[in-house]
Amino acid sequence: MSIYDFEVTTIRGEKTTLAPYQGQVLLIVNTATKCGFAPQFKGLQKLHDTYRDKGFAVLGFPSSQFLDQELHDNADIAQSCELNHGVSFPLYAKIDVNGSGAHPLFQYLSSEARGLLGSKAIKWNFTKFLVDRNGRVLKRFAPTDTPEMIESRIAELLDPAAV
Repeated sequence: MSIYDFEVTTIRGEKTTLAPYQGQVLLIVNTATKCGFAPQFKGLQKLHDTYRDKGFAVLGFPSSQFLDQELHDNADIAQSCELNHGVSFPLYAKIDVNGSGAHPLFQYLSSEARGLLGSKAIKWNFTKFLVDRNGRVLKRFAPTDTPEMIESRIAELLDPAAV
């Protein structure tokens, strides 16, 4: 199965797949609006704005699995992200990222790019997965890896000749 085949639900409740992103570099992030890492929304938005015309997108997947740090309603999540953090990159419906109820996309991502000591489990909010233009999951970044720390890797994938 390709990453583009996974069914996802937008923050507004529409069922879709990731097929519209085929051929783009993606940064897929599990987010939480009440998390201490929430200031990263601004950096993620800056990456999205800077590189979207070059074939890049940030995709946000809210989750409440870590100390219930996400709002309960998808509409409230969307409003908080937009008003408090200036988010306009695509957001999806709240999901689980770990355990038996983990969304299949995150089961796939965490098996393709394992964490510390080969762990599949996602340890906290704002874990980031970098996907190349061919749909290959290249790397998992820790919550402490800021968008600014990842930017050079994204730029390299978008224009390998420039590096």
